[in-house]
Amino acid sequence: MSVKRFAVILAGGFALASPVAAETMSSALVRAYVGNPDLNQQRAGVRAQDENLPRASSLGRPTVTADGQFGYNYLDTTQGGVRTRGSTPPTAVGLTVTQNLFNGNRTQNSVRQAESNIFGSRENLRTTEENVLQNGATAYMNVLRDTAILDLRRNNITVLEEQLRQTRDRFNVGEVTRTDVAQAESSLASSRSDYFTAQANLQNSVANFRQIIGVEPTRLEPARTIEALLPKDMGTAVVLALEEHPVVQAALHAVDAAALQVKLVEGELYPTLNVVGNVQHQTDYIGVRNATFLNGSVVGQLSVPIYEGGEVYARARQAKETLAQARLQADLQRDTVRAAVVSAWGSLDSAKAVIQSAKAAVKSAEIALDGIREEARVGQRTTFDVLFAQQTLLNTRVSLVSAQRDRVVASYNVMAAIGRLSAANLSLNVAEYDPTVHFEQVKDKWIGLRTPDGR
Repeated sequence: MSVKRFAVILAGGFALASPVAAETMSSALVRAYVGNPDLNQQRAGVRAQDENLPRASSLGRPTVTADGQFGYNYLDTTQGGVRTRGSTPPTAVGLTVTQNLFNGNRTQNSVRQAESNIFGSRENLRTTEENVLQNGATAYMNVLRDTAILDLRRNNITVLEEQLRQTRDRFNVGEVTRTDVAQAESSLASSRSDYFTAQANLQNSVANFRQIIGVEPTRLEPARTIEALLPKDMGTAVVLALEEHPVVQAALHAVDAAALQVKLVEGELYPTLNVVGNVQHQTDYIGVRNATFLNGSVVGQLSVPIYEGGEVYARARQAKETLAQARLQADLQRDTVRAAVVSAWGSLDSAKAVIQSAKAAVKSAEIALDGIREEARVGQRTTFDVLFAQQTLLNTRVSLVSAQRDRVVASYNVMAAIGRLSAANLSLNVAEYDPTVHFEQVKDKWIGLRTPDGR
């Protein structure tokens, strides 16, 4: 089989036979972007996080409480020698409105902390999106690779079966020995074993594809690398990653939230000032029929904490240690991202070099196999030489298939390591999920049980 013929197999042999329309890398990633459960649950988590902003804002809003009372009252009085007995159903209603004026800036800091946590959750969503798209691209290429390897293994069995038949014919006429036949039989048996292993690998890749993409792979079109979307050099890639990667951004938002937590705890040591308005109305007051009671008041309430047993001070110190930990975690994430970029870039360079070497190896192995077969026909080579050359060619073809897969996957890995692997940057034909839509719908909500989508 020539290199040109082998290239045709690589281009078209990756597909699983099916009459339905072909699946491309882009269409598969669109499926994952829309339907992947991990990505969708993370989106729901971001929406849940959005509700922490109106919760924090509620600390600065008035609270209104209404109360009522209805019961039975028995009255037995004596006045001026006249005894009066009777019963009344007294009723009472009241309304209390409380507005906080100052609470140690805990309202403002809670709002800012909620915003930091929301921004951090969006960065975590970006990370999940990157992981899903990266895993989707890897699963796609694994199916292509394992399908091509399975096809190579199947073709090799056909070749070895013919080799065994020819060896037996030559043994029958005395040209070769029984050892040559045994060697051919052994090679065929090993090839069949490799075929079943390749079949199992393909089944595993298909299962992973189904888990990530959401459908069974059918006819998969060849996929190209996305190297055109990458920076020109590794140094630029590292700089971009440290600035843009969602893991780094999420860690910085976590630092902000931890710093605000320190202020929140310290705010508990400040005085609290509230304005309380109260209105109460009661009929049949203290059991006297038709007697009414109406009371209204507006008062200021000042609460000054003196000593809380040291619990607040302990939490303040604890929050400061947590802040220090968050800062160190941010440094750790930067180092992790830097290492990931360098590793992914090196893997991409390695895959490109391996492809060039594998192509040359395939061409040389094809020439060597053809020459050894001709020499074997005139008795200058043994059956073992032919079988060894055949196995060498097969191994180089498998290496080429794997290297081609590795190059595509490595390009996606570099994009993910930089922090730019997204539906937008890949120009996927899909409506992008915008987390700010839900945020704008709920950030100023004062009342209501239903979510914006009607649940």
